[in-house]
Parts: sequence; structure tokens; C-alpha cells
Amino acid sequence: MGAKSSRGSILGGGTPPTDVEDVPPDGGSLTNQLLIAMPSLSDPNFSQTVALICEHTDKGALGIVLNKPLPMKLSDVLSQMKLEPSSDLIAELPVLRGGPVNTDRGFVLHRPGGKWDHTHRVSDSIQVTTSRDVLAAMARGEGPMDAFIALGYAGWESGQLEREMRENAWLSMPVDARVVFELPFEDRWLGAWRLMGIDVDRLSLVAGHA
Repeated sequence: MGAKSSRGSILGGGTPPTDVEDVPPDGGSLTNQLLIAMPSLSDPNFSQTVALICEHTDKGALGIVLNKPLPMKLSDVLSQMKLEPSSDLIAELPVLRGGPVNTDRGFVLHRPGGKWDHTHRVSDSIQVTTSRDVLAAMARGEGPMDAFIALGYAGWESGQLEREMRENAWLSMPVDARVVFELPFEDRWLGAWRLMGIDVDRLSLVAGHA
């Protein structure tokens, strides 16, 4: 699950292409969708995860896991970049494990606001920034609203995510800013199921007797 994608323009800070040729062969791009791991998905990297798909083309997909905090704080990331948090509140902000690929690479998810060197618009209410300037602003207490950082990403090679969807490893839903910014991390997986009106305990029971 989640092998490294051969390409991801968000990593370079650019805007993903929108040409027709770049849409997956079945026409079902999952860009701007949330992936919710099915209860049967046992891969330790993705079990009970919710991932935001930032880019999905015929060349692969890139997503960021939204509900797996790391045993570190924002102050640890800032210190590596020779930045000092301006308050204890900022220093103690959580850091997420965005996925198993390039775990030294930071992605700041935030609501729209500010002008940063490398920002990718996921939806009207969600942006992802990969440049140092946003972290410097966060350290000063001047960062964008509801910002948090994830280290690493989940990548899928061409056709891999489509195959995993067919194998019922994931369920997708439209991006919901409440899942991204408001729900506590530990509640996001169950919360996403609830937003879809699905009783995941019942789903697990049915799957176990299939």
C-alpha cells in the first residue's frame, strides 16, 4: 500500500496539471477527496487512517495522512530549521506522520490565507504549503489559520490507487474541512464514517462474515 509515486508536482511546489491526458484512465480522479481506510486494511502504515488526496493523475497519486500524530512537537521541527517558536503554545503544536515516503519533508496544511512561495490549493477551504516561509510565519505566531504540519506523504504509482479502490482497501468521500481541521486526531477515522452515515462497527461485522 502507498508505494512511492514516480511523480508529484506538489513536491516541487507547482500546480498539478489539469490536462485531460493527466486524468486517470477511468476518468475518476480522487484529487480533493478524503480516503478512509476500510476496517479490513491491516497495513500498519494505513490502518484506520484518513488521507487527503492532494493530487491524482494518470501518473500516480499523492496524499497526506491526517490522523497519526508523531511523538514530537512543532518546536522539534522548527529547531531543525534554526527557527524559534515565539510561545509555548506554538512550540507544543502537534506534528503528524503524513505517510511513509520522504518522512523528512514537511507539508503544512492550512486554511486559505497569506502568500507563500509554494502553495497548492486542494479546495476552497484547504491549502498545502511546502515552503520554509510558512513555518517561519508559524514560529512568529503569524501563520495561516488552523495550520499544522505533516512529515512525509503517501504515494501511489500509476494505477495503484485505482487498484486498491477496486480491492475495497479504501472508501472515498468529498473533502470535509471539519475532518481536516476541527475533529481531534483520534476521532477523525470514526468521524469520517459518521459523516457518511455509516456505522463502522456494523460494517466490520458484515465484512467479517462475508
